[in-house]
Amino acid sequence: MTQKLKEKYRPQFHFSPEKNWMNDPNGMVFFNDEYHLFYQCHPFDAKWGPMHWGHAVSKDLIHWEHLPVALSPDDHGTIFSGSAVVDWDNTSGFFDDKPGLVAIYTSHDMYPGSDRHRQRQSLAYSKDDGRTWVKFEGNPVLSDVNITDFRDPKVFWHSETNKWIMVLATGQSITFYTSPNLKEWEFASEFGKHAGSHDGVWECPDLFQLPVDQNTDNQKWVLLVSIGDNPDLKEGSRTQYFTGSFDGLTFVNDNYDETVLWLDYGRDNYAGVSWSDIPSHDGRRIYIGWMSNWRYANHLPTKEWRSAMTLPRVLSLTSSDNGARLVQKPVSEMSTLRKGIHSYHDLSIESNELQSFSLNHHSMEINIEFDKGSSNTFGVIIKHSETEKTVISYDCLKEILLADRTNSGENSFSSSFPAVQKAPLKMKNNRINLQLFIDASSIEIFANDGEVAVTSLIFPSEACKDLIFFSNEGKTNVPELKIIELNSIWNR
Repeated sequence: MTQKLKEKYRPQFHFSPEKNWMNDPNGMVFFNDEYHLFYQCHPFDAKWGPMHWGHAVSKDLIHWEHLPVALSPDDHGTIFSGSAVVDWDNTSGFFDDKPGLVAIYTSHDMYPGSDRHRQRQSLAYSKDDGRTWVKFEGNPVLSDVNITDFRDPKVFWHSETNKWIMVLATGQSITFYTSPNLKEWEFASEFGKHAGSHDGVWECPDLFQLPVDQNTDNQKWVLLVSIGDNPDLKEGSRTQYFTGSFDGLTFVNDNYDETVLWLDYGRDNYAGVSWSDIPSHDGRRIYIGWMSNWRYANHLPTKEWRSAMTLPRVLSLTSSDNGARLVQKPVSEMSTLRKGIHSYHDLSIESNELQSFSLNHHSMEINIEFDKGSSNTFGVIIKHSETEKTVISYDCLKEILLADRTNSGENSFSSSFPAVQKAPLKMKNNRINLQLFIDASSIEIFANDGEVAVTSLIFPSEACKDLIFFSNEGKTNVPELKIIELNSIWNR
């Protein structure tokens, strides 16, 4: 890797495009010792436009090699979101004596002679590890003239029924289809018309199975559904999830219809889906999201490029008083970027007094364990400059974690950007722990070992200068603090 991407606000340990526009992650698949990341992109402008599939590959989920655009618009339209799979047994007939990659994506154009959008599902295949692609001559393979929003196919092999499953966003619901060969699709069922949040159009679904509490005898299915921006709501676009059962035809929700489970409580984690074909000896369900929000994505204060991805995260299920809930943690490979660790133990933060630690670095991981002591509110201030700060605090009485970016730096591009992001979080034995990943223009918070995630863009003018602890109306203890500098992924 010889690239050195160092522009202002350029993330140094998150994936970002070399130049121009990027949004949803697409077609994530592991094949021949490579993680493939495709993504929605406009190769000729830093704002959303005619969609292509950009492409990058990695050996470790951390360091990425940018490759040429994989899929470009054609007679069927532009190339919207979708997925990719390894066709191990050549069910499609595209391959000869070895498996290959098949991409399943939405072709987007307009119905002839009208101003109505048309969305249909198409295929492309690759015999050379995703470096070149051939579009199926029989495209499109699935369409429905009655549904306008008909997109973002996530496909996987369901071994119990010996069929491919397509999970498709269809307006305000998810529709399931089955196929023996990826080319011919049959309707199976529909889910969600009355379940969860319907604050915006449903997009970018994913469906996968996870053990609860690592007990392989207790498996549940997880359905991710992203929700498009609604100008009447302050949060903008965001992602919900459902837990339940799936028999190859029908998804049954574990929870009441009115139950809404949020994947992330920050403003900037959207359209995320997981990698397919992770080897069984690895066993992880690895997810990545688009680190932005449709409310202001086109107006972020970057020039050469626009948008980044979240850190890759391992998803798991843990039991709670209210049922199984998702937990997400950064992939363990992130530890390879660590280059300097400063550890502190048994700190006492006195009431209404500040305790400061010097940072002076753009790229950091910070691990903090808090013991509430006698305080009502405690937290940390990440001081970026004399006038810029991000405040992360915990309200012990309301049991809420808050991430305040109202003074984090540049925010004039959108009135929706300055925000205090809130997440419910219960203490455990009067303690919480936070794992923070701070990059040049983002902060990701994983609380209580990943029970809660808060992903937030920030645009400070300078590197982080200080970490300042505070405690209000009582003393707070910090049994452990680790400040870890992280290497850039672009300059090795």
